[in-house]
Amino acid sequence: MTDTIPGTMPKRDLYWVFGALMLGMLLAALDSTIVSTALPTIVGDLHGASHLSWVVVAYLLASTVSTPLWGKLGDLHGRKIYFQAAIVIFLVGSMLCGLAHSMLALILFRAFQGLGGGGLMVGAQAVIADIVPPRDRGRYAGFFGATFGAATVLGPLLGGVIVEYWSWRWIFFVNLPFGIVALIVTAAALPKAGAREQHVIDYAGIITLTISASALILFTSLGGTSFAWGSAKSLGLLTAGIVFAVLFMLIERRSSEPILAPHLFKNRVFGSGSAIGFVVGFAMFGAMTFLPLFLQDVRGVSPTMSGVRLLPMMVGLFGASIIAGQLVSKGWRYRPFPILGTTIMTLGLVLMSTVNESTSSLTMAIDMFVLGAGLGLVMQILVTAVQNAVDQSDLGAATAGANFFRSIGGSFGTAVFGALYVNEFPHQIASGLKGYVGPFVKLTPSSFTPSSLRRLPPGELTIVLHAISRTIQHIYVVATPFGILAILLSLTLPEIKLRTHLHPVADEVPMSNADPLA
Repeated sequence: MTDTIPGTMPKRDLYWVFGALMLGMLLAALDSTIVSTALPTIVGDLHGASHLSWVVVAYLLASTVSTPLWGKLGDLHGRKIYFQAAIVIFLVGSMLCGLAHSMLALILFRAFQGLGGGGLMVGAQAVIADIVPPRDRGRYAGFFGATFGAATVLGPLLGGVIVEYWSWRWIFFVNLPFGIVALIVTAAALPKAGAREQHVIDYAGIITLTISASALILFTSLGGTSFAWGSAKSLGLLTAGIVFAVLFMLIERRSSEPILAPHLFKNRVFGSGSAIGFVVGFAMFGAMTFLPLFLQDVRGVSPTMSGVRLLPMMVGLFGASIIAGQLVSKGWRYRPFPILGTTIMTLGLVLMSTVNESTSSLTMAIDMFVLGAGLGLVMQILVTAVQNAVDQSDLGAATAGANFFRSIGGSFGTAVFGALYVNEFPHQIASGLKGYVGPFVKLTPSSFTPSSLRRLPPGELTIVLHAISRTIQHIYVVATPFGILAILLSLTLPEIKLRTHLHPVADEVPMSNADPLA
């Protein structure tokens, strides 16, 4: 084994860079989930219950809408300077969040932190694509995918531990030492960009995409909660999102250097990968949101222990992602993995739709492992396929696009399934009350907590827990068709031979995709 990967850098330096990139990506991914278990404590300290959802939405919104911009800027001026800028923005935002003394300040600082988070997510994947050929990239991409998925599961666990044993402010302060390490390592080991050229920044495209994505994310995140779906605010956001999306597409067709070039959508791998990512994100984020709720409300476990109970999903996701990446690096074709992964993911959704208050912990652990393994086979392989199929000049934009559509899908899924939960719960309560004799306090999903539930009389508690369980079952039943749609979309993903060099060479040509399992 040589000490250098052809055309890149010494392996020792590569490992240092890879560790720093993983650390940056882990921090960005964790901060999208770690705050959830701390929200009740934060609200009690800062007194802003009416703006509670904005603490999460502000970060999600800023990180999602900024990804195409970070990707394009990296394409134009070099990845290193913008990845380091993203680290600095993220760290400053984290420090300000930890120092916030009002809910408004925390929301604003979370949005600023999210801008850096978006750059970390895209930058880490694009930097590896700059220095590692697609054929060798699978082993690294597998760890990226596992890191992203693990953060989704570990976030609530770490948040619960930090809040329980320290202070909610340390959720943000803990980022500082790790981020500084990532900044130092990337400054020392990442190669500098080549000679800069004069470029035209697509300001009109940036503005219209930001407005469109922001309006759609706010519509899906706040509709049905902060205001009714049919209200003027909700319909106004939806209309604005659609109108500015159309304007964005028109502007990109005329731009000399578009932020998300229209020709990318003519690339079958990019188009198919983005569609699969959107649907998988829809099903994954939407479905996984309710696992901690089930564990804390129905099983009565603490926020920390609910995170521990999610570890089987993390093990399945982490293991499958790494194994898939290693096999692709050894010469296996990538196309079977999304097909197999979406199939296993759909099976996991079906299994989760059978979980109720009497399901054993072992059975639930197996079901979560299956769901996690399916997701692990899909997520990062799609990014590798997209990066392999585009020109090096479009690498950042294509990587950002793949992440953008997955994030948008996750936002939509979380909102849709959240609305489904709010609407289905009263029906399940009404069904449970049939034949029940005695007084019953009217309950809504927002009117109880795990501790308040345990203060209900035994008869009422049984009805409520069964209603929660049945409602969450219903959500997984609805999520299952989206899993089937993801399977069908994965069959459209073309197989293109993974390059063994950073740039295409004559002997590396597209492979036939006539056989879907070839």
